[in-house]
Amino acid sequence: MDLVGWAGSAVLVWSLLQSRILRLRALNLIGCFVLIGYNAAIEVWPGVGLNVVLAAINIWYLRGMLATRHDEKTYQVVEVGVGDQFLAHTLRVHAADINRFNPGFRWDPDASGCSAFLVVTADEVVGVVLSHAETPGVAQIDLDYVTPKFRDFTPGEFVYRRSHLFTERGFHRVVSPPRMVAPYYHRLGFRPEGDSYVLDLPASPTSATA
Repeated sequence: MDLVGWAGSAVLVWSLLQSRILRLRALNLIGCFVLIGYNAAIEVWPGVGLNVVLAAINIWYLRGMLATRHDEKTYQVVEVGVGDQFLAHTLRVHAADINRFNPGFRWDPDASGCSAFLVVTADEVVGVVLSHAETPGVAQIDLDYVTPKFRDFTPGEFVYRRSHLFTERGFHRVVSPPRMVAPYYHRLGFRPEGDSYVLDLPASPTSATA
């Protein structure tokens, strides 16, 4: 029985070491459930009460996060200048993590047809999407990065949902970064092509009426 108590406590401590907020809440909830059972078995009722309250708090936050993970009211896309100083700061701060998931990433803001988007929730940056014109009509994604706190979410999807961000620039196809670690594009309607994923965009109203 003591091993159960120690295991529950270890899971709680481990949860607090997580940088991903969704994983933190989920692990903390598991630890609470284990400690509820342990404290009930040895009849330590204050411990039961504490962990019931903590479990309820975790469930409340998990429900909110899961309900809004694909909500455009929660995550907004903000276009910034390719030479924007805050964008440059964000890329510097997360440089090591960016290179971990995007080996060989290089950003050239002087390349043809460059675009830069920040995905934000309230005033917090949760993702960065950078692209350039690879060939006429094809937008090559240079970077699709999510900050560690939101790594269990896919905020980049909000950029691709708004196809007008690309079609208004004359693009009819979007290509994901090659060799990206743990890509998620198959869940967004992209199709695999070589070591990348490709999304064919609908024609823009302007081009359709031209």
